[in-house]
Amino acid sequence: QVQLQESGPGLVKPSQTLSLTCTVSGGSITTNDYFWSWIRQPPGKGLEWIGWIDYNGSMNYNPSLKSRTSISRDTSKNHITLQLSSVTPDDTAVYYCVRWWVHEGRYDHWGQGTLVTVSS
Repeated sequence: QVQLQESGPGLVKPSQTLSLTCTVSGGSITTNDYFWSWIRQPPGKGLEWIGWIDYNGSMNYNPSLKSRTSISRDTSKNHITLQLSSVTPDDTAVYYCVRWWVHEGRYDHWGQGTLVTVSS
């Protein structure tokens, strides 16, 4: 069974860079047919897709966040990493690591999510 676990600081100061890691177990991040996404949900708001990295290491980002976002991977550790720079309080949200199943066209595994608060 595939499991995704987000980790990282729960508090980040404004203007700093938010860094989160998604540890994947039970499956390889290089397996064909799966993209690895970051999605967030600000308090009281809907889900927002941040971006993904695919099984080949190609990335795609939400245009509204692209200038501040970097998603990378470490295949030796089976990790996916999110970095979001120049954060503001508007970036406060629960951040989720999610697997997209290309063949089925749906998200099939979610991490439990981690709350990141941007505050001085």
